[in-house]
Amino acid sequence: MNRRAFAALLTGAGLHPLAARAQQNNRMRRIGVLHSFAETDAEAQSWDTAFRARLDELGWVDGRTVRIDYRWGAGNVERMQLFARELVRLAPDVLLGVTTPATAALQHETHAALASEASSQRGNSTARAIPIVFAIVSDPVGSGFVASLAKPGGNITGFIDIEGSLSGKWLQLLREVAPRVSRVAFMFNPQTAPFARYYLDTFLSSASAMGIAPVEAPVRGAFDVEAVMTELGRDPGAGVIIMPDTAMAGHRDLIHSLAARDRVPVVYPFRFFVIDGGLMSYGVVLSDLLRQAATYIDRILRGAKPADLPVQLPIKFELVLNLKTARALGLEVPPTLIAHADEVIE
Repeated sequence: MNRRAFAALLTGAGLHPLAARAQQNNRMRRIGVLHSFAETDAEAQSWDTAFRARLDELGWVDGRTVRIDYRWGAGNVERMQLFARELVRLAPDVLLGVTTPATAALQHETHAALASEASSQRGNSTARAIPIVFAIVSDPVGSGFVASLAKPGGNITGFIDIEGSLSGKWLQLLREVAPRVSRVAFMFNPQTAPFARYYLDTFLSSASAMGIAPVEAPVRGAFDVEAVMTELGRDPGAGVIIMPDTAMAGHRDLIHSLAARDRVPVVYPFRFFVIDGGLMSYGVVLSDLLRQAATYIDRILRGAKPADLPVQLPIKFELVLNLKTARALGLEVPPTLIAHADEVIE
């Protein structure tokens, strides 16, 4: 058999090394995405649109050069853990965790899968945990996702949504729009916001400095939300700040209706709360975080390691005011605050 015939035989049998390498390089890559929001949530869908658009720009087109598998946790931590296990079993090239509870579930499952594989190989495995990129996470160091922002050090990196110091800014804004506020509750769900102290410490110290009585208001469901809002509604000097939290986003319609009923001013962390009827918000543009997450996923798919990609802090913030809601609450928004707003809803 001559050399050409022998090479052809190897190629036909799938054994030719160059052909095998080319086939591996051209294979469709796979991304697993775990959202903690519901699939029906229009805001979460808008983030996904921004994410996919940026991937397209980078050459990763779903169904052509990459396959994207989605799971939607709908605010349920146990459901997210189940879906994280499903995504890890699909063996994707990279995972995206949207919010803290989704990222925590993915971290647990990738490490569990790695430990299982290492055990089956009796310690001789050279496998690595599936890379994870996160977005809309508040305290990645305190949550145990990364060793530090500059040097993540493991299989996870990503993009922070809001720094803990911003809780002082929310208090300041609340006092500006409602000068008579003397008691403020910080509302969050401890199940979906295990990072609560990241914000609460600054909230407590800032409230004390401003002569405001701070109230920690952990809630676990709609019943608790209504109980807290009803109790605050009896105090004409009460106000509320909503923590960046998946569960709070899921209860936003209820919070809006209760705030309107009892005329309680509420400050929110993100624009979509105000678009849906809230009073005011100050926070990052979340769709930008998902676009940035796509750039890290692109780099990982091209060979970069999460440990070498520093966690990025938010840069762009926006102040959004709803004057219609302010009027309904009997509040007069200062002209200077309106002038500084990025968006004003009449």
